[in-house]
Amino acid sequence: MTFKIGLIGYGLAGSAFHAPLIATTPGLRLDAVLTANPERAARVAREHLGARVVADIEELFTLDLDLVVIASPNRTHVPYARAALGLGFAVVVDKPLAGTSAEASALVEQAEERGLLLTVYQNRRWDGDFLTVRRLVAEGALGRVGRFESRFERWRPTIKEGWRENADPAEVGGTLYDLGSHLVDQALHLFGPVTSVYAEVDTRRAGAVVDDDSFVALTHAGGVRSHLWTSAVTARVGPRFRVLGDAAGYVKYGLDPQENALREGRVPGPGWGTEPEDAWGVLGSDGETRAVPTDAGDYPAFYRGVLGALRGDGPAPVDPRDAVAALTVLEAARRSSAEGVTVRLT
Repeated sequence: MTFKIGLIGYGLAGSAFHAPLIATTPGLRLDAVLTANPERAARVAREHLGARVVADIEELFTLDLDLVVIASPNRTHVPYARAALGLGFAVVVDKPLAGTSAEASALVEQAEERGLLLTVYQNRRWDGDFLTVRRLVAEGALGRVGRFESRFERWRPTIKEGWRENADPAEVGGTLYDLGSHLVDQALHLFGPVTSVYAEVDTRRAGAVVDDDSFVALTHAGGVRSHLWTSAVTARVGPRFRVLGDAAGYVKYGLDPQENALREGRVPGPGWGTEPEDAWGVLGSDGETRAVPTDAGDYPAFYRGVLGALRGDGPAPVDPRDAVAALTVLEAARRSSAEGVTVRLT
């Protein structure tokens, strides 16, 4: 059976991160794309032959679809997901699932009550460098981990037009909820629940009205401390990962190559997600280190997981309750920064 997918939105998320992965997953078919932008509609026609283009949400919801993917601006995530679930569609939502943990919890409960698939596109779980960190931790190569450092830092001091720079809370703009959603999800996925949160959330660029430079410190129930940075104003970026254990440390610079590949129009195939040797991270201690081959990144795994869940062969690739947990941490980070306190979650 081939499952028919309706994609809402054909901006960067829809055109680069969702459409190519759906189209290259055997068993899934990109059946319809919602966009009212004529240029984007023309791109759909060129890039995905056979996919219908619709201009409004009401029309999309009348189509015979098996799953709806919401890759539109953040303010639409909750109302579109609520409506789609109400009509009986399985749903994928790009991160963040919602603007608040309460809204996210309500969506999870709605999906469970209807017996419908709801999952969240946390593609960074399948970054090659993150898969490498997860493997090293599982193998015990680092010993007992004490600190996990993770960064998404960029040098983009000029403000770009768009909803991500809008201060309206409904837009869920700023880097904390954008890149921070990935950082927090990865930390929770590796080391489990968090007992306390401390954060410094700042707006640095002249004229900016949303956060663009944040630091978040998490204490996990198991004792690991995660230090997370997200920034648009870092002229000299730090390591993507620095993981310190009582036996060794692992340091990795640079970003997973899959995003750039998708932005450039490449699609998964032989050699997908692999990094050259000069990009590998280093494992060891001062005076004794070795390069560690980076595991191949695997963004296609998300939609393979969606296919399996639709067939009843396995769980959702990302449990939506993980998104609720991450939003709870992000809300605590905002409160910590605003009040200058450490927020206890348990």
